[in-house]
Amino acid sequence: MPDLTLFFPPDFLWGTATASHQVEGQNITSDWWTAEKSGAIPYQSGRAANWLDLSTALADFDLAAEMGTTSHRLSIEWARLEPEPGKFDPDAREYYRAILAALKARGIEPMVTLHHFSLPQWFVDQGDFQGEKPEEALLRYTSYVISMFGDIVSKWITFNEPVVFFYLRHLARVFPQPAGQSGWRSGLRGLRSMLRCHAAMYHKIKEAYPEAEVGLAKQWIIFDEQRPGHIADRWWAGRLSWAFNHMWMNALKRGRPSLLLGGGRIRHLANTFDFVGLNYYTRRGVRFLSLADQPPRPGAQMSETNYSEIYPEGLMQAMRANLAYGKPIYITENGLPDQKDRQRPAFLATHLHQVWRAINFNSPIMGYYHWTLIDNFEWDRGWTQRFGLIALDPDTQERRLRPSGRMYGEICRSNTLSTAIIEKYAPHILDVMFPE
Repeated sequence: MPDLTLFFPPDFLWGTATASHQVEGQNITSDWWTAEKSGAIPYQSGRAANWLDLSTALADFDLAAEMGTTSHRLSIEWARLEPEPGKFDPDAREYYRAILAALKARGIEPMVTLHHFSLPQWFVDQGDFQGEKPEEALLRYTSYVISMFGDIVSKWITFNEPVVFFYLRHLARVFPQPAGQSGWRSGLRGLRSMLRCHAAMYHKIKEAYPEAEVGLAKQWIIFDEQRPGHIADRWWAGRLSWAFNHMWMNALKRGRPSLLLGGGRIRHLANTFDFVGLNYYTRRGVRFLSLADQPPRPGAQMSETNYSEIYPEGLMQAMRANLAYGKPIYITENGLPDQKDRQRPAFLATHLHQVWRAINFNSPIMGYYHWTLIDNFEWDRGWTQRFGLIALDPDTQERRLRPSGRMYGEICRSNTLSTAIIEKYAPHILDVMFPE
């Protein structure tokens, strides 16, 4: 087999991604901490990856810099920054200022998410996104963040995976739920409210920093019929894809939510995104009129504990679908649980191959952020899944760079994906990726 090297654009961003509650620890004023302590969440985040100790976070940033990454997506913890309504914590402000400055000093551009699932407990107690005017609280928080950190950050994400947030809180009920507000009706009201909040947050950032890039991170799932060739399954897969993948994005583009989200028009919502943040993990088989998870289909390659199907072709499908919105695209999350690191090297190679293909079809793919930099507290799944390029023992806080982390470092530093790299880390897929 000849040696091949796939080159990425010189300004392509190589990144990793984290979320505050999952890495910082001791998030004591958040709804997640409350749920963990009450037993509603069966796991305890505790110190998480101990990033609240600034020296620990900076040591992990050193590893990210050694890997050659040029960007990192992280979130600011609203509950930590504003532990009481209207009262901002100066220590938290200085902590985040130090975090962002440390990334910049290492040549790593921060991309900041303003809301990544966790909320201040006081916001939930005041009615959550179903309250009277939640956008006022989000706007106050956003205004403060922009005034404190807008000179350091040029890439912003308002919400991470709003439809996932709705589903896991209100329907699956595995995330902390606002009291008396679970179920379809209140959840959909909350989603519409989040659209209003997004519009207000977008315009607040752009007023202060017109050149800033503002988008959101939208998880994209490929829905296919569970029974190949089954017409009803195929129709249902299309309906689920519209509701999960397209409904939110269409509302942002047009400023008019679907009837499922109340219809009509939301003022100043249309076209309030400068880029699409694409979170892609998997494909799901579906049965007619069912929302339940289906068993793996014959021949499907599954991740650890059969958590998700490994389907790199789906990333290409997701990128192509999002071209319709006419914006640059960042792959803001992509990864899999793999504690022993047996699948991640091949996962990286096959998914990055799809990114390279999309770029070579002139698709505006601007960067790739692997989920995640370091093993962290995986929400309702606790420490049962390990997504990190860096392995973490949460009890001892010992770190170890996995082989996939070394592989990703070679890709980032060279700005290429080559047969030499694949042969070194995932030789069993060479013939699949580059057939003779």
